[in-house]
Amino acid sequence: MFPAKVTSLHRLLQLKHPFWCPPSLGKAPCSRMVLGIETSCDDTGAAVLDETGKILGESLHSQKEVHLRTGGIIPTVAQQLHRENIERVVQQALERSGVDPSRLSAVATTVKPGLALSLGIGLQFSQKFVRQHNKSFIPIHHMEAHALTVRMLQPVTFPFLVLLVSGGHSLLAVARGVDDFLLLGHTLDEAPGDTLDKVARRLSLLKHPQCSRLSGGQAIELLAKDGDRMRFPFRTPMGQTFDCCFSFAGLRNQINLMIKKKEAEEGIEQGNLLSCARDIAASTQHTVASHLAKRTHRAILFCKANGLLPLHSPILVLSGGVASNQYIRKALTIITDTTGLSLRCPPAKFCTDNGAMIAWNGVERLREGKGILPPDVEVSYEPKAQLGVDLTAQVKAATISLPSVRMKIPR
Repeated sequence: MFPAKVTSLHRLLQLKHPFWCPPSLGKAPCSRMVLGIETSCDDTGAAVLDETGKILGESLHSQKEVHLRTGGIIPTVAQQLHRENIERVVQQALERSGVDPSRLSAVATTVKPGLALSLGIGLQFSQKFVRQHNKSFIPIHHMEAHALTVRMLQPVTFPFLVLLVSGGHSLLAVARGVDDFLLLGHTLDEAPGDTLDKVARRLSLLKHPQCSRLSGGQAIELLAKDGDRMRFPFRTPMGQTFDCCFSFAGLRNQINLMIKKKEAEEGIEQGNLLSCARDIAASTQHTVASHLAKRTHRAILFCKANGLLPLHSPILVLSGGVASNQYIRKALTIITDTTGLSLRCPPAKFCTDNGAMIAWNGVERLREGKGILPPDVEVSYEPKAQLGVDLTAQVKAATISLPSVRMKIPR
């Protein structure tokens, strides 16, 4: 079992201000509408939600095409684009919702983790906004918001296991409450979305006629549909490490060496398309999916051994930008079918960063009176921030071996 001190430790992590609401001036209590603001990476998002999770209005400005042209996210460029668009995006969300700022109960904003320069723009705007309109402020952990998004869309009760995979993060955790998480595994180097993007760039997939307007991960998924995933048998990472952490840097090195070898064989220079690009894409995607599936399988077995999930109808939630990859969803379905869990995934539009998921996290915290701050409290952003209580050492100490599961993933 994990140590009993986990529960007491969690209590120490609670924010100092359990609940704050502006003066009602004789009116009914807070109307429970929340404005959510997201600027943790390269999307400027805002949305207004009511307490039921209904999206009253939303707006999103994506920086994808700019960063595709520059070959990756440049933090100063992302910061400037957030600065140029945040006021317009928030105003659009409010106008589409028909909600005047005076009727909001709170503003929820991502403050951790993420790109420092991007987080700073959202936090600065939000603190100015809540002070101008005398509204409660709810600082949001980006990964907590991803984990809870599914509860906005369908009935999912605590506790549940969650796999969060994106361009900047990869982790496994048990969600026991709105702000109560047990961290079972995390990435040791780069995230799966980052790996897929970098492989796509190394393959120069922007030059492929079908991929010129796609992100790296989307390009890999598209080309992989017609590729031979068995042609390049890349080694699945961490096969002899009995924990739930992830590593993708070594896999990317394997892939880069293979690309270099094939370029030499085909007599082409780096920057040109290989004839076997589809097969490399398919093999890359398959290996990433297998790695995610195996670590998740071990997390499920650890949870079952320690009574961390309900005996009846246990749930695995898959969320984050990479969760929109259908092949990875199918790989996880094999694991949940094998272990008796149900896989739940938000629709693709809610897997990527957006204002609605931040607003929903704010609604959930508002309901429970957790982490609600008055407008004049100073808040700092945190580029790096752990989610919940770290149990990775306990998972590793359990040395759980995995039974053989045939990963015959349908296309």
